[in-house]
Amino acid sequence: MEMITPSSNTQSNAQGSFGATLQQARKTKQVSLEEAAAELFILKRHLEALESENFAELPQAAFARGFAINYAKYLGLDSAKIASSFDAAYPSELKAKSVNNTDTPLQPMGTLQRDTHNRIRFNPLLIIGVIGLIILAVFLFRMVSNASKENSQEPVSTVEDVSAIEQAQGAAISNDASDIGASGSALNLGAASADTAFLNVKLTDDAVVSITDASGNSLISGSQTAGDYDLTGVPPFSVQIDNIDNVSLMLNQETVALDTYATDKQATFELVP
Repeated sequence: MEMITPSSNTQSNAQGSFGATLQQARKTKQVSLEEAAAELFILKRHLEALESENFAELPQAAFARGFAINYAKYLGLDSAKIASSFDAAYPSELKAKSVNNTDTPLQPMGTLQRDTHNRIRFNPLLIIGVIGLIILAVFLFRMVSNASKENSQEPVSTVEDVSAIEQAQGAAISNDASDIGASGSALNLGAASADTAFLNVKLTDDAVVSITDASGNSLISGSQTAGDYDLTGVPPFSVQIDNIDNVSLMLNQETVALDTYATDKQATFELVP
């Protein structure tokens, strides 16, 4: 019986295809070529060449063997067996070429730089915290703005209230001669009689003049400015003047001699028709 000696190809197949082993392990691990390339810093085309055992697409033998070992470790395989299978399957002509290139400088292999673009991960808690800070800042800003508006509005209302009070006081005591005359007439509407008398007060300069009639009505009181004041009331009148030099007084169109009542330019007396 004739004995058949196995060929080198048969022996290689008996040892198993390391490329198929790598591919099957990757699929079992459910890892894509892109993910494996990113983790190992090996070009995707080099990993594809290892799985398909396309040695022409791989770099020099030493580098390609290192790729196979690292790939096997990444997939959880026995790296020593993969390295042995790689050595057995590596073409002899490429080995000779690698030996001839031993003394030449290593050529660039196009190794990957880590692609971090697709691997950037955002912390959701950090994003929520930033959004919370923004909302808090907006809330505080609105509170401060509203408080500033309220503080600026309160003095305005106070000024308006004071102005209203001052207007009421100004209406009650007017420096205008016609207003005072009308006021005196209004005060004496209920007491008008045949005994009513008329007073005319003329001021050449500021003076304090106070006149009260018999009914207790204040016809004029306090500091007055220069001008003519026509008053009406029931005599007798109680008169007080702080400086007679600035004041002249007439009762029922008759001049009253103030100097007869004055002491040091001040006069306090009772006046009857």
